[in-house]
Amino acid sequence: MLKARLTESIRQMSGLHWLLLFGGILLAWAALFAMSVPENLRDAGALYGADFWVSLCTMTPDAAGAGKMALMWVLMSAAMMAPTALPAFAAYDDLSQSAEGTRFGDLVLGYLIVWIGFSLLAAALQLALVHAGMVSVFGDSRSSLLSAVLLLIAGGYQFTPLKDSCLSKCRRPLVFFMQHWEESPLRNGLRLGAVCLGCCWALMLLAFVGGVMNLVFMGLATVFMVLEKLPEIGRWLTRPMGVVLCASGLWLLVTSV
Repeated sequence: MLKARLTESIRQMSGLHWLLLFGGILLAWAALFAMSVPENLRDAGALYGADFWVSLCTMTPDAAGAGKMALMWVLMSAAMMAPTALPAFAAYDDLSQSAEGTRFGDLVLGYLIVWIGFSLLAAALQLALVHAGMVSVFGDSRSSLLSAVLLLIAGGYQFTPLKDSCLSKCRRPLVFFMQHWEESPLRNGLRLGAVCLGCCWALMLLAFVGGVMNLVFMGLATVFMVLEKLPEIGRWLTRPMGVVLCASGLWLLVTSV
């Protein structure tokens, strides 16, 4: 019944607020594509023609570069995490049809505030790792030890009670919203963002392993995180992925010694 209700809600995503949300996701992916294009293509005036893209896509380990890193992480978080939250957004939209005082925009705003905060911290971490020589300015790891540690952290986190708790809320968004329905839409959005962050923060940090500006990694990670939050599929993916990540981390750790 829950699956049928969410499916019907997603089919009805034709209102202005949905069009704006989908448009924002597409724009985020488009901007990430532009930022991930190799330098030789970015220099081709026939393709981009404007110095804006060159200046935007050139990362430097300074204050200006930190701002671009933060922007890149915000775009990446929006592009990757908004699709994983679509079932929750659909559930809230469905409940709002029969309730007063709901504001879809406030819910999305609260959700984004959490991920913007994460993005700023991730950008600061990237800048620190760049100065330590452990990652390049484009965010890909230059240290086998760093990659191994991140893989082990992400893999181990797949088995933790906190991960299970957050996933259970993401997989049952109707129950989640009904438990906190008396709170404001913004507060519900903050709660949803926090729960989503609890599910995905460790997987997001694997961007330093796969490449922060690597579209293939981002696409595969997004697909996995979407599937992991689906009730009937996700429960079969979480722990096997933990095993794969831990095994990869151990293998990298052993071979790098």
